[in-house]
Amino acid sequence: MNKKWECNKVETEKVEKLMKKYEISRILAKILVKREISEAQIPTFLAPTRNDFYNPFSMPDMEIAVERIIKAIEEKENVTIYGDYDVDGITSITVLKSFLEERGLKPNWYIPNRLKEGYGLNKEAISHIAEQGTTLMITVDCGISGIEEIEYSNSLGIETIVTDHHEPGEKLPNALAVVDAKRKDNQYPFTQLAGVGVVFKFIQAISQKLGLPETEYLKYLDIVCIGTISDIVPLIDENRVIAKLGLKLVEVTKNLGLKTLLEVTGYKKIDSTTISFGIAPRLNACGRLGKAEEALELFLSRDPIVVRNIADRLNEYNKERQETEKAIYEQAIELIEAKETDKPAIVLGKENWHHGVIGIVSSKITEKYFKPSILICFEGEEGKGSGRSIPGFDLYEALTNCSTYLEKFGGHSMAVGVSVKKENFTKFKEEFEEYAQKSEICDIIPTIQIDEEITLKEIRLEDVKSLSLLEPFGEANKMPVFLYRNLKIHSIRALSEGKHLKLTLKDDNFFIDAIGFQLGELSGEYQIGDRVDIVGTLEINQFNGNENVQMNIKDIRKAVASTL
Repeated sequence: MNKKWECNKVETEKVEKLMKKYEISRILAKILVKREISEAQIPTFLAPTRNDFYNPFSMPDMEIAVERIIKAIEEKENVTIYGDYDVDGITSITVLKSFLEERGLKPNWYIPNRLKEGYGLNKEAISHIAEQGTTLMITVDCGISGIEEIEYSNSLGIETIVTDHHEPGEKLPNALAVVDAKRKDNQYPFTQLAGVGVVFKFIQAISQKLGLPETEYLKYLDIVCIGTISDIVPLIDENRVIAKLGLKLVEVTKNLGLKTLLEVTGYKKIDSTTISFGIAPRLNACGRLGKAEEALELFLSRDPIVVRNIADRLNEYNKERQETEKAIYEQAIELIEAKETDKPAIVLGKENWHHGVIGIVSSKITEKYFKPSILICFEGEEGKGSGRSIPGFDLYEALTNCSTYLEKFGGHSMAVGVSVKKENFTKFKEEFEEYAQKSEICDIIPTIQIDEEITLKEIRLEDVKSLSLLEPFGEANKMPVFLYRNLKIHSIRALSEGKHLKLTLKDDNFFIDAIGFQLGELSGEYQIGDRVDIVGTLEINQFNGNENVQMNIKDIRKAVASTL
């Protein structure tokens, strides 16, 4: 698939100024300018400290929420924390429950079963919570849309504090306090915290009100960091402070469950990649398979044997999830190749697909075909599914215009969840495809944003190492992408039964190794001596005690003389 390469120039004067002022490499200075990190923001961006957290009391209703929880602590009330089944929800419960237990309160918790109850508050769960004698319910990573459910909890004599990070509707729930920086009346300077980030601000505020040392809330940054990175919120501003400081604590974590899970994953280096691809999938696998309580117990237990057994089970759940995901993916590809390749969007439905993993499959389908996709699994006459989109096509808006045959839907521009009756599936599919066609979706071209054009002679080991100051990488702070022109292929071969591409490239007398994951099919399109332009990232490859710069290829094409 042809991709558009975009590389905008930066002002040399700004680059020179940053290099001198902060004593950083040219390549790092260029990226900071390109990413519009202002001069005033750079110290916090490169080396945040505990002093870079905002005042938690500028968040809506925080004062009310803090006063109410202090009352609950003093009177040892029956409190229940209501969370979500993903990593953000699990870490949110972990942090709040652990913090309150150290204050002498022993809150209960409730996580809805993903497969039976779905996301968010539900009345049956609230009835169960009321039967336990709960007088105060605190929602974490959910609650902002629970208008009816919170009215129901009020009728049962339960007061509710909502802590959430999702978009509120036109009406806020009638809770005692609604702590959400996305409220229209918000004064808090950063609105992109994860659910666990909001919980962190809550315990920070409680600590300040009670006059506790900073360490009483800062010590949870390892768990807060896990939830923040896993929830794919933008790793900028306060999220970056959480992630950067939190990763340092993850390296020396005292949480037995996290420490054990890190050992099980086999990752040696502690960074955002370890969290995103090692920790998050194993924790999320529990929720996807309807066993989120095990992930929570992993973080809360202090028994080494219990923790090891759970960590091993999480590993097995992840393997089970991968196998299920692979089977659905292969079935979906077969259906697409048979009769869907000419469609502007992909809408598939099938019996016995696992509802917990089709969102991941939809994401992979969208990535492969660069088309919006919606996958539905049918159980009897009911269909539930997930969808993913491409930049430039608002999936939520599309469903708003194609809701005639849907039971319900929710989400945002890039990801949605839907419910549809089996008898209405074909009509919905046709309506959605027609909308996509009229949106001229076929004219949207995938774009690779390039940070800097560079030559091999400019690539020095110490400069590549300096890029680590940009970590942690994630949403809104991706690994820097570079363009290298007119490189000569010195060697080329396919790896892993043709899956991956391995190259050695030459520019004058400079050589560099390159790896292209999932690009193995290109080994037949190029040969030794060909000139190529390459877009990719730079990384340090360590082997036999030696360190060398290696390129991770994102795209490759025959060399052209023209500039971008």
